[in-house]
Amino acid sequence: MKKLYRFFEKYGMNVCQRMSQTIGVYPRKIRMFFIYLSFFTLVLGFILYLTFALLLKIKDLIIINRKTVFDL
Repeated sequence: MKKLYRFFEKYGMNVCQRMSQTIGVYPRKIRMFFIYLSFFTLVLGFILYLTFALLLKIKDLIIINRKTVFDL
């Protein structure tokens, strides 16, 4: 487990470290930004999916598809 942790610490965390040196902020702020951004996009996608599903269900309940004029 420690090998895996050190691998990600050496190669994975270096991305945030280099970005922080370029921008001039702490690496922790960049990591937190990416974590919050990933949660936000996940939640936003789920909410949009449920909203569209609800709207399509309401549309199907309101609009009745009739094949011919005689299907009154």
